[in-house]
Amino acid sequence: MSTVAVTDATFDAEVKNSEVPVVVDFWAEWCGPCKQIGPALEELAAEYGDKVKIAKVDVDSNPNAASAMGVRGIPALFIFKNGEVVSNRSGAAPKAALQSWIDESI
Repeated sequence: MSTVAVTDATFDAEVKNSEVPVVVDFWAEWCGPCKQIGPALEELAAEYGDKVKIAKVDVDSNPNAASAMGVRGIPALFIFKNGEVVSNRSGAAPKAALQSWIDESI
């Protein structure tokens, strides 16, 4: 499975109503650290397959979801489980650190 682009309109359906845990990456095209973690998130999406959904929300195109989550800086990452935030972090990190954070949270 690859990452899923989520919009303000699809946020509840894709994230809050998901049957599997969801990692949400709030990002923007102009954000250097966001671009750094992008490939790692794609790899993790493939590795987790159907066990975890990795969603990406472009904050420039979808300000409402970011605002509702209180995102002040990007990249901002949230893990949702059963519709609730169980963990969050901000800033870039290596793939191994992202993977262990996800594993600990789900």
